[in-house]
Amino acid sequence: MKINNSQKYWRANLGIVFLLLLFWFLSSFGAGILFSDYLDKIKIGGFNLGFWFAQQGSIIVFVFLIIIYCILMNKLDEKFNKEKS
Repeated sequence: MKINNSQKYWRANLGIVFLLLLFWFLSSFGAGILFSDYLDKIKIGGFNLGFWFAQQGSIIVFVFLIIIYCILMNKLDEKFNKEKS
């Protein structure tokens, strides 16, 4: 079975989305809840790192992931538009 360009594009798109969602999960749920006891040994601005991730860190990571997603999708669009023409 031959895979056409649109299928390759969507596979690459889903790979990017999965990877970024995994990173967001690890930074929000992992760092904020699961690993907070270990991270609480480190302090940032007088607050424990686990608390910081639970309150602000995951939101900041999410904003950076949106920017990274835009950059990666622009590169993916350029790659598949060049192959198309």
